[in-house]
Amino acid sequence: MAAFRLALCQINPTVGDVGGNVAKVLAGLDQARRIGADLVVFPEMVVPGYPPEDLLLKSDFVDACMAGARRIAGQARGLTAVFGCPWFEDDLVNAAIVAHDGEIAGITAKRYLPNYGVFDENRYFATGRGSAVYDRDGFVFGVSVCEDIWYPGGPPAEQAHGGGARLLVNISASPYHRGKGAGRERMLSTRASDNSAYVAYANMVGGQDELVFDGHSVVFGPDGGLVARGKQFAEDMVVCDLDPGQPRRQRLLDPRCRKWEPELEHRPRRISLPHVADAVRAPLDAPAMPPLLDDVAEVYEALVLCTGDYVRKSGFGGVCIGLSGGIDSSLTAVIAADALGPENVFGVAMPTRYSSDDSLEDAKELAEKLGITFHVVAIEEIFKAFLGTLSPLFGDRPFDVTEENLQPRIRGTLLMALSNKFGRLVLTTGNKSEVGVGYSTLYGDTAGGFSVIKDVPKTLVYALSRWRNERAGTDLVPARVLVKPPTAELRPDQKDSDSLPEYDALDPVLAAYVERGLCPAAMKAAGMDAAVVDRVTRLVDRNEYKRRQSPPGPKITPRAFGKDWRLPIVNRYDPHKNGD
Repeated sequence: MAAFRLALCQINPTVGDVGGNVAKVLAGLDQARRIGADLVVFPEMVVPGYPPEDLLLKSDFVDACMAGARRIAGQARGLTAVFGCPWFEDDLVNAAIVAHDGEIAGITAKRYLPNYGVFDENRYFATGRGSAVYDRDGFVFGVSVCEDIWYPGGPPAEQAHGGGARLLVNISASPYHRGKGAGRERMLSTRASDNSAYVAYANMVGGQDELVFDGHSVVFGPDGGLVARGKQFAEDMVVCDLDPGQPRRQRLLDPRCRKWEPELEHRPRRISLPHVADAVRAPLDAPAMPPLLDDVAEVYEALVLCTGDYVRKSGFGGVCIGLSGGIDSSLTAVIAADALGPENVFGVAMPTRYSSDDSLEDAKELAEKLGITFHVVAIEEIFKAFLGTLSPLFGDRPFDVTEENLQPRIRGTLLMALSNKFGRLVLTTGNKSEVGVGYSTLYGDTAGGFSVIKDVPKTLVYALSRWRNERAGTDLVPARVLVKPPTAELRPDQKDSDSLPEYDALDPVLAAYVERGLCPAAMKAAGMDAAVVDRVTRLVDRNEYKRRQSPPGPKITPRAFGKDWRLPIVNRYDPHKNGD
């Protein structure tokens, strides 16, 4: 049998833009035809974009998606295409549509609906029943949707052992978090080896609200070896030729599949696809195999992708950032310039009596190196006016956090005025360490539309800044910013460490509590400083009301504040009392 040419098309859809998403798929079909692909595969829910959330409760939206799917199928002439779309017959399912030579040949519904972390699929979809394999001129392949391949005995195993599939296609919209890509590759390699079949995994790419989809589509051979890999955080088409005889040879050498006995109701039905004329095609070069980004680089690229997509897909022409001369606003500005182009970034320094000359100089140096617009708007007189207006009410009460918070609230008001006047989205600059413990001013530095480093711990902020400087070969983030003690500059000689533990002690406790779910007693038993544990966990618990009112930001850790952190605001549980 001749080589089977496979194309994985990882594209960046926009939720709700059914017409635009269909156009992207049709362009992918044309590209696949030009290179002579037998089968082209697109991501899960590519027609509506993912996750469409409560748009799926609108019947007119579902109808529009299904009409788009029929349009795609009608254009899939001369090849086979697999793509994701919601589909309603007796109930709504998360479906993989298999189109062949201009017709819908089959519809496979997702069986394992994730309902954890950021996922709510049980809210929208019925559970899929049964499975199918498709026979194209003797080459049999099965199709599954995202979560279905994460379970060892799921639909792909049934398709391989009960249906004779030599290729297991999985369409996916798998959100990124730090390190997930490498773990996903290990899982997919295992599925290929265990089932003695090719595994083709087509993943979505792009940002949607706080989720990042990293692309990173892959093909593994029946021996578990990597055949091809797509780019991370970029649209790409991965093309490779598969040897139809390799799964058979592998199964003769590896008899494990003979022990697998599918239940009768899970034996896939076989659908024969009509013959189409063989495409005229040139030999392929070696399949693409871009190396995986290192740990810090992949986080940076995720932040850039998600920030750019959020701004553009929301219809904004640029962004506005308050530049304090500190590390957080500096990194946010660098990411914004990379995501949108420096011409679309507007930086504003807003000093008061407590702002140092060094900070203003550092903000100006950053703006000059990035090539972004930069203005200084002194707010001292506005601050004085506030103090004067409130003086009769405050009386002789001493200066405290009240006066400190007036300054960021003035800044937030000015940034929102600039946003309204110039149509620029305000980017907030708080990091995960600050967001976690509530070290922020509600309606001040939390005022804005998107929080770029919301899920980035402070220690990682420094690592990302150094990495970006190294890549640039120059100090985009000024050298002094990387070494001076972090400070909000809201009172004389203020440092973050006056109010918080040092970040290299705070961040591990925050990660243990938020991302790993450890209780204070378990952290102390593991050797963490008891005083830091108690202080940080209590701050996390009492600041949910602030986090709930903060803007979204890219999720880059296994558990971020946002869609997968759902604690009640009014909540009297105290983990330090162990339920007493």
